[in-house]
Amino acid sequence: MRSNRLSGQAVADIVKTYALKAGFNPAEFAGHSLRSGFVTSAAENGANLFKIMDVSRHKSVQTIREYVRHAEAFKDHAGSAFL
Repeated sequence: MRSNRLSGQAVADIVKTYALKAGFNPAEFAGHSLRSGFVTSAAENGANLFKIMDVSRHKSVQTIREYVRHAEAFKDHAGSAFL
């Protein structure tokens, strides 16, 4: 049976292509942007850490907590109205 998975490089190329088409600098985006964006958004919306880990296939709770800490940095922030 053949694997139909995309390689890491193929994902990176797709992300960079669409970043450019959307008017962004492709150098600021990578395949990891998809994974980190998902984890951060899930954390911002209160998803269970272990469910996030299930989807993202992270093995370490510590890694997920870094994303959660980043997501929580702007909650109840004095500048939240304009950040």
